[in-house]
Amino acid sequence: MKLQMPGIALFMVLLNAVAASADEEGFAPLFNGKDLSGWVPVNVAPNTFTAKDGLIVSTGKPTGILRSAKQYENFILELEWRHMQPKGNAGVFVWSHPLTAQGTPFAKSIEVQVLDGHETANYTSHGDVFSIHGARMKPDRPHPAGAERCLPSEKRSKPSPEWNHYRVECRVGVLKLAVNGKVVSGGSECRPRKGYICLESEGSECHFRNLQIKELPSSNPPADEVQPVIDGFRSLYTGLDLANWVSDPGHVGHWQPQDWVLNYDGKSEAKGTGSADAGHLWTDKEFGDFELICDWKWTGKPKTSKRPVIQTNGDEGPEEEEFTDAGDSGIYLRGNDKSQINMWCRPVGSGEIRGYRLDKSMPAEVRTGCIPKKRADKPIGQWNRFHITMKGERTTVVLNGETVIENVQLPGIPARGRIALQHHGDPIQFASILIRELK
Repeated sequence: MKLQMPGIALFMVLLNAVAASADEEGFAPLFNGKDLSGWVPVNVAPNTFTAKDGLIVSTGKPTGILRSAKQYENFILELEWRHMQPKGNAGVFVWSHPLTAQGTPFAKSIEVQVLDGHETANYTSHGDVFSIHGARMKPDRPHPAGAERCLPSEKRSKPSPEWNHYRVECRVGVLKLAVNGKVVSGGSECRPRKGYICLESEGSECHFRNLQIKELPSSNPPADEVQPVIDGFRSLYTGLDLANWVSDPGHVGHWQPQDWVLNYDGKSEAKGTGSADAGHLWTDKEFGDFELICDWKWTGKPKTSKRPVIQTNGDEGPEEEEFTDAGDSGIYLRGNDKSQINMWCRPVGSGEIRGYRLDKSMPAEVRTGCIPKKRADKPIGQWNRFHITMKGERTTVVLNGETVIENVQLPGIPARGRIALQHHGDPIQFASILIRELK
């Protein structure tokens, strides 16, 4: 037996060497070194991520993500990164949703942290891996606070501005992260386990280079473990300024870009062209058929209000309902006040198309179709999400995942027009204003 051990040991060494060699074959560039072909900005400014001198350069502003154009399931991803200032923050998302999660600048995914100079009992700068915004993961080691976060087994990251190397292996919902040549963290039972790869911008300049990926055979995951394929959306809000919107001196200091949030204090001094509510923020382009995603949240002080009860036929009855009120706003479709999708705290719920509901010359099915099927608003102070589809004369409004207006006809609505965020004198915040034009 003793005579056989060296032979067995040599055989195992050779076998491991062959496996390692095979593992290193088949890599393809995920970044061509020249431009951002194959990458899609989700909710950032046009110059947040740029290609320069063989690097992907992130300014860190605004907070947001750049995602791959295609999905990946099982793969090995290699890349290098460096922060240009101490204490920098960024990340790499795997198995990501293509759009931001509601009320955040990030997407449902597993995040591989890219952090510099931050150390606490609950997080580090040496390769933390954790689930975010609805994704799930079982960390390789229990987290001290019980979070779905794996802290690295040792400290291997180099400080700014030195380069670090990450190797991320993703196989059948199991993720392993090697930092500068050694596996230090990971997780299993990751859900979803097929999706996009994202680079994160979060406040400071960060560089990425030598991104390459090796795709591995599929394990045919079930549909509920695969992120949706959603293409064609672009952001109407840059996070830095009011580009894409009509500039007016009266908006200055009132419609305020604040990183990924667009804050409105309700006090625009814009004069407009005859509208009683001239402080609206209008897109600088017109749109025909489209899908619009928009997050919004009330920031004003709640008060008690009363409004007439809406009858089943669309009329307003003599009875009144009392409710807690934090404001009134809306989204104008195709330049048209009448086709405004209301945002408010009234018992009928947001999503109502009041201009058509009150028009007694409209057919009954139009008036009643403009009344929300249910009140789907989040509590005051929490983020809401509209997903509005406008096609021809028909619109559908989904609020927080609930269809509140379903394919209602809006007779006479213009074929094209601008979109507006309504000024109604109340403070409100907006985020993730994304549009996809339809043909």
